[in-house]
Amino acid sequence: MTDLKIERVGERGDGLAQGKAFARTLPGETVSSSSGEVLLSSPDRIAPFCPVFDTCGGCKLQHWSLEPYQAWKVGLLAQALKAQDIETKLNPIIDAHGLGRRRVTLHVRQVNGAWVAGFMAEKTHGLVALDACPILEPKLQNAPQIARQFGALLGACDVSITAADNGLDVAVKAERKLADKVMSGFEILMQRHNILRVAINGLALAQITPPLTQMGKAQVQLPIGSFLQATLLGQETLAMLLEPHLKKAKTVLDLFCGVGPFTFAMAEKHKVHGIDADKPSIALLQNAVRHVTGLKPITAASQDLFVNPLVPAELNEYDAIVFDPPRAGAEAQCRNIAKSKVKTVIAVSCDVQTFARDAKILIGGGYILKEVTPVDQFKYTPHLEVVGAFTRR
Repeated sequence: MTDLKIERVGERGDGLAQGKAFARTLPGETVSSSSGEVLLSSPDRIAPFCPVFDTCGGCKLQHWSLEPYQAWKVGLLAQALKAQDIETKLNPIIDAHGLGRRRVTLHVRQVNGAWVAGFMAEKTHGLVALDACPILEPKLQNAPQIARQFGALLGACDVSITAADNGLDVAVKAERKLADKVMSGFEILMQRHNILRVAINGLALAQITPPLTQMGKAQVQLPIGSFLQATLLGQETLAMLLEPHLKKAKTVLDLFCGVGPFTFAMAEKHKVHGIDADKPSIALLQNAVRHVTGLKPITAASQDLFVNPLVPAELNEYDAIVFDPPRAGAEAQCRNIAKSKVKTVIAVSCDVQTFARDAKILIGGGYILKEVTPVDQFKYTPHLEVVGAFTRR
């Protein structure tokens, strides 16, 4: 048996030694090359607060003390920028975990005759059963219990539960066809757990009232399976980081706007036009606009910016652009932004690699990356949100 010394933590959150990855290890630790057992611990190792941390495939880094953990996360961003030969100001990381995650997807399976709910184990298809998940916000602490009951009704399924402001929104992926008795089961569950809506395979089958969430001054209905920033504090922090760079802008283009978490925040001071490929999200954004007062004008339209990105002439109608794409980034759209005359561009991204790639495109088109702020709303994982502010030379 050979002992190895962990050299660093890699991009996926595993300790690395001589090209091998060891889960839940830290720099400077000595591990067994065969079993991965930690033989000599780092002084930066702390006790994880989750009882299933060692087996669950969710959190990767509860065992690392805060300061080196945050330095590592900022380092991931710095490395991605360096790989693209980008130099800029890196602001301190902002902890935006807040009360915890407000959405969770649980796998529900039958084990030894009982329905269990949880996450898949590290690098396996085994299920780690949960009674509660400590990184979720308080409204979701009974999420595993709720998910198990859907298993009893629908069989093996995946249950996504979102904490809306007025209750819970449930979306299930399942194979079993529904029967009348299942529908009555929904009603009992909904009353018991303040579930506002139940959707199966994208179709709403039961609803008491629409699930709502606050975005700026607006109360917005959530689409089925809607995207939300991971935490409420994350949403508020990202919106706050936009405003200092928009002071001179009268009109703002909000690309990949979803149901409007940034749209409504920015509309307190600017005229905003939002665009997103998801038609239900745009429809609900437009509906919310009709019921909110005290904002600058808001318009919105549906368009697939991956397939049909806005051209420079369309972009030039605005003083500033904000874009917040999925992990794949906004390469096609950035190529057109780089050809535009828009003075201010703000990129929000949940992937440091695609952020750096898109930043390189904008810089190549004559933009300066003034500063980047890392926001940690995916705490205890390798994922990082970033906000980058660009201005034309």
